[in-house]
This record gives sequence, structure tokens and C-alpha cells, in this order.
Amino acid sequence: MVNFANVLKYDYIPLSNTLKVILDVVKEAFGTPVEIEFAVDLNKDKSGIVSFYLLQIKPLVGSGAGYNIDPDSIVMDDIVLITKKSMGNGIIDDITDVIYVEPSKFNNMMTDKMAYEIDGINDKMLKENRRYMLIGPGRWGTRDKFIGIPVAWPQISNAKVIVEVNLPDFHLDASLGSHFFHNVTSMNVGYFSINQATMDGSIFWDKLDSQQTIEKGEFFTHVRFAKPLLIRMDGKNRMAVVTLNH
Repeated sequence: MVNFANVLKYDYIPLSNTLKVILDVVKEAFGTPVEIEFAVDLNKDKSGIVSFYLLQIKPLVGSGAGYNIDPDSIVMDDIVLITKKSMGNGIIDDITDVIYVEPSKFNNMMTDKMAYEIDGINDKMLKENRRYMLIGPGRWGTRDKFIGIPVAWPQISNAKVIVEVNLPDFHLDASLGSHFFHNVTSMNVGYFSINQATMDGSIFWDKLDSQQTIEKGEFFTHVRFAKPLLIRMDGKNRMAVVTLNH
């Protein structure tokens, strides 16, 4: 077992004080709390000094803190999507467009082609200044193209909500890639994970399929609701619900 007691308890090096100073300085420079990644070479030189390397700094950005979803306010007949695993907090009520991979069209041997297709759709949405909800099986932004769609952030940059869905024959845990999801948190993009097999959420595909079809590609379908969806995110309880907005 490695517990770093020599460093943290017996002060082989003044790591705690060093981190405190660095965090205070960087927080003042950024004007917001930050997280850092660092490395330390514990081999001391002739003067008894070790080397501290600051590898990465990322601001911690949040908005809409404190929003809670009242379960009694959810009208079951209006639900488009509900999940118990989400990131994000607050309300989004200006999205009418949903772009999704139809489950029957998903093939994890063709995810490169899917990434290329959504890139083109995203370009159109950028030009029209339309934000959208993006839904797809597996992990968005993965480096392993067999477990999801290997997009880079610019290929889905106009998505305001990103949803990862497990299919009956395609089960994966939620994404945790720090670089990809730094964009999600810093830009206040909602991220939802749905696994119907474990009762962590549900998506009602029939409500999507019944909307106005804007475009049907080889893999993706783009639909538009007549009125903006009501997207509510409870960050504390990790719950999110998307409903029709009458």
C-alpha cells in the first residue's frame, strides 16, 4: 500500500504549504477557484530541494447552483427524457432541436463515419445559430471508436445538452474524460447518461420520432419541436428531466 505518509504526515517536503500558495496565487490570477494537476520529483538535489511541476490549470466554473427539481412537478406524459445520472444545474428553455442516432442505425464498427456526419450537421447548426440536444449510444469524445463516437469538441460544439445512452446490446459506464468534460462544465453544457437496464433513466424515442423531421442522414436524425423543450437539471441530486413545454 502506498499512502504517502512520509510526505503528507511527516513533511519530507512542504507539499501542503506549496499547494496552498500555488492555489491562492492562481485563484487570484484567474479570478475564480481552480483545479490543478501537478507532479513532484521526490529526489532531492545537493541543496535538499525537490522539483515541483505544475502540469495543468483549469478554472472551476459553475452556474445556477442551488436549483432543485420537485418530483411532484414532473408530468409523466410530458417526459421526453429523464435520468438519475447527470452533470449541470439550472434550467434550459430555448432548445427546439434534437439530433440523435437512431438505435437501429448504430453500429460500433462505423463510429468514424458517425463522427464525420455529426461534424457536418454541427456546422449547419453553427451557421443558423441553433443550439441543440445531442443523443447517441456509448461514449461521446472517446478515443476508443468501438465504445462510442470519437468526436473532438469542435465537432459537437453547438450542442447545449449531450446525452449518452446504453442500448440493450451495448452497455457502457458514463464518460469521465477530464479534458472533454472540462468543456462541458466550463461552458455550462448539460451532460446526461441513461441506462434503462439499471433504471437510471429513460428516453421516449416515440416522442422524438413524432416531431418534424429536419434532416435524416445515414446515422443521425434531426427533429424540431414546435415549442422549446423544458430542460431541468438538479446538480446536487444528479437528476435531470426533459419535458414538453406547453
